[in-house]
Amino acid sequence: MSHLSTGPFEVPTRKVRDVADVEIWLKSKAYTELLGFITALNKAIKGKPLSSNYETSPNLASVSDILVKVRAEIDDIPLIEQQQRFGNKAFSTLGARVEEKSLGWLQDVLPEGMKEAAIELKPYFDGSFGHFVRIDYGTGHEISFIAFCCCLFKIGFLSDSDYVAAVFKLFNEYIFMRFIQRHYMLEPAGSQGVWGLDDYQFLPFIFGAAQLIAHPTIAPRDFTEARIVNENYENFMFLACIKFINEVKTGPFAEHSNQLWNISAVQTWSKVNSGLIKMYKAEVLCKQPIIQHFVFGSILSIEPFTAGGGIGALRL
Repeated sequence: MSHLSTGPFEVPTRKVRDVADVEIWLKSKAYTELLGFITALNKAIKGKPLSSNYETSPNLASVSDILVKVRAEIDDIPLIEQQQRFGNKAFSTLGARVEEKSLGWLQDVLPEGMKEAAIELKPYFDGSFGHFVRIDYGTGHEISFIAFCCCLFKIGFLSDSDYVAAVFKLFNEYIFMRFIQRHYMLEPAGSQGVWGLDDYQFLPFIFGAAQLIAHPTIAPRDFTEARIVNENYENFMFLACIKFINEVKTGPFAEHSNQLWNISAVQTWSKVNSGLIKMYKAEVLCKQPIIQHFVFGSILSIEPFTAGGGIGALRL
């Protein structure tokens, strides 16, 4: 990856305040580089199960260890007894701890010469787990985590050889958000209900479809079969997503997950994958209610993108 960000680093701030600003975002370096990053990750894992052999660099492993520290904080915080079913207020306590400790966690893993980048990485990391006041979680928070990962590549802490591990280890471990969702009964942020892909996440479906491209036995129509899902979910993110939906939703699949039911009629995983990326751009990256919360700094900049290499050159 070329065009590394070397500072000076700054605390990222919001720039998208209204619908008109979305056009500025869509032409920005941040948008182009994030989309290019997702595309590069998607390409790196095509046709590969989670059990594939891949290298985990010491730097990537050290970031993974930070997620372990977040889980340890969860174990240390008892749930609060309350009347309402959704939104356990103990989640706000978790948020306070993450926000208090994350800068130190990041500085501990970054080498000399990169430690100053922690102030720019911190808001993306903190924002990955949900809104600690509203006690909700959605695709905007998921974007925050993928932005955090992208920043680690852009500053040179991670390299191109970390692409597979970035999905199979780092992002796959981040999906413990499913546990956080259920543990704290988080409200979905901006859910489209039955007409949405999922109440909380999107990227595991994209990456999971990429994994299944050219699979010899599992076709898109098969993910509606519980046996196929239960036998293969540990190896394929898409099927793990379906298993989770089957556990938390009741009734016929076509009724509670209509969009996914329609996807099961697509002929190939390649078409599912490309269709999901188009859907992600339209339903997530282009939506002002989601992008208004995104923050911009020196690493992921609101400045206009100009062609010339780097991860932004990997645009679809």
